[in-house]
Amino acid sequence: MRKAVGRSEKMVRTSVTVPESVKEEMDRVDVNWSAVMREAIRRKLEWEREKDVVEAVLINEKLRRKAPDGWDSARVIRAWRGRRP
Repeated sequence: MRKAVGRSEKMVRTSVTVPESVKEEMDRVDVNWSAVMREAIRRKLEWEREKDVVEAVLINEKLRRKAPDGWDSARVIRAWRGRRP
């Protein structure tokens, strides 16, 4: 899920600290460093969200109990449905 940054979305300013040698190299090339940083931050946030989902799935798998022998989930579902008004 990628949300495009449009003209209507409010932009805020933040700063990044880099070594002087890196800044000198950055100044020697014609690159929109703000756009590069926005994309890098967006990708990192997306990766973190996906990592959170994976972690949640793993936790769920650890906590999940096995059904007792002979458990008939279809019978239980039919019983609950039969109680509906």
